[in-house]
Amino acid sequence: MLMHAFQYPTFVVFVALALAVVLVMVLTPGFIKILQRRHIGQQVRADGPQSHLVKQGTPTMGGVVMLVALVIVVLLVGDLSPEMLLLLGCTLLTGLLGLVDDASKVIKERSLGLTPKAKLIGQFTIVAVFCLCAVNICGIEPTVTIPFVYTFDLGILTTTIGGVAIPWLYLIFVELLIAGFSNAVNLTDGLDGLAGGTVMVVMLVMGAIAFSMGSLDGAIFAAAIAGTCIGFLWFNSYPADIFMGDTGSLALGAALGCLAVLTKTEALSLLIGGLFIAEAVSVILQVLHYKRTHERLFLMAPLHHHFERKGWSEVKVVIRFWIVSGVLAALGFVVYFASTLV
Repeated sequence: MLMHAFQYPTFVVFVALALAVVLVMVLTPGFIKILQRRHIGQQVRADGPQSHLVKQGTPTMGGVVMLVALVIVVLLVGDLSPEMLLLLGCTLLTGLLGLVDDASKVIKERSLGLTPKAKLIGQFTIVAVFCLCAVNICGIEPTVTIPFVYTFDLGILTTTIGGVAIPWLYLIFVELLIAGFSNAVNLTDGLDGLAGGTVMVVMLVMGAIAFSMGSLDGAIFAAAIAGTCIGFLWFNSYPADIFMGDTGSLALGAALGCLAVLTKTEALSLLIGGLFIAEAVSVILQVLHYKRTHERLFLMAPLHHHFERKGWSEVKVVIRFWIVSGVLAALGFVVYFASTLV
């Protein structure tokens, strides 16, 4: 009976989501106890909101549990196709980079881990391998489509070395897209439940897009990540018992970018994940504006801290950002669906 049920793709996707939720909720309490015994906790920025100082020492690196659950779900429910292996590989390697960053913070007992340069080198290397495999193994076209506007051919400058095609313009674009999303989600992960909730919403939409275009692997992968976020929110909601750390946030952002490439929704993902883009842009604008005028454009960056400084409670900021993320993701799905009809 159960094997017969697995013949239905929709059922398989929901199983992936539900199984991910259960695994994270079962594994996280034990992981929290291990972290507490070893005194592995979050190092809070001294220049951040004063209300966040109470979070000093809260167990971190919860992304480890999320990634373990993701692997188990994929092995049990998914098919280890080239697309799935690429999605899983890039996500896990980026998570490993985040784990090194988190471990460095804990060992040095400061809020800064790897240097920005080291982190970017690691991200760009991982993404470069992903992009070349996507193009040469999975047959992904080096194009970027803006729905109803134009399709840009970024494969016009392509070099073939040893049988490996290197579309330089598309490679640069994918590097910026995936590394950008990875760091943007990392910047968003500054309030209890903020990154987990927003990524959950976005992944549900990305899963729906993957499913509608016939990519069951992409749908299962997205559903599994959404499920890990739901399960993790049980422990990460305010006041958080554990943080996902860079292990989780860098990996989740990379997963979003990878899905966008394999579903050919690179441009549309900028709308679907618009909240992450806004968070990252707020930091960039803050730095540029301060260097030019020595005045702050926002009360504090990233953007969620600006609203905290305006007097919004942490819970209010998180819930409202969830709503904004949901609206942008839904709008992105509408644009995608409308473009398929046209």
